[in-house]
Amino acid sequence: MGSKHDNSDQKLQVRLDKWLWAARFYKTRSLARNMIDGGKVHYNGQRSKPSKLVEVGAEIRLRQGAEEKTIVVEKLSEHRRGAPEAQALYSETDASVTLREQKSLERKLNAHNPSPERRPDKKQRRDIIKFRNSND
Repeated sequence: MGSKHDNSDQKLQVRLDKWLWAARFYKTRSLARNMIDGGKVHYNGQRSKPSKLVEVGAEIRLRQGAEEKTIVVEKLSEHRRGAPEAQALYSETDASVTLREQKSLERKLNAHNPSPERRPDKKQRRDIIKFRNSND
């Protein structure tokens, strides 16, 4: 076995970028590293470096697209496995789940449909062109 695993108490040490990748939050380690460096990931309420060693029980706040999650580290792993195993590595806080659902609902309510069901006919197109030109 490697020297990482030869500690007397078999304590696994995993970098933050590697853990986020193994827990399937980001598709690549370099993407995880960029998100950490960009301040999108907070470890125990503070910005950190990709090389920060993750501890069980630590709280991580991260962004994935428009969603923000607060999770608690349950297990350590440096290997990326299937989604069910990856989800066992962490648990999302109740406050995070409710906030995420609330934001999702707000986005759905505020979303306007930029692509209508059908194309405008000739008269509607003329009206659109007339409207655009009147604002110049």
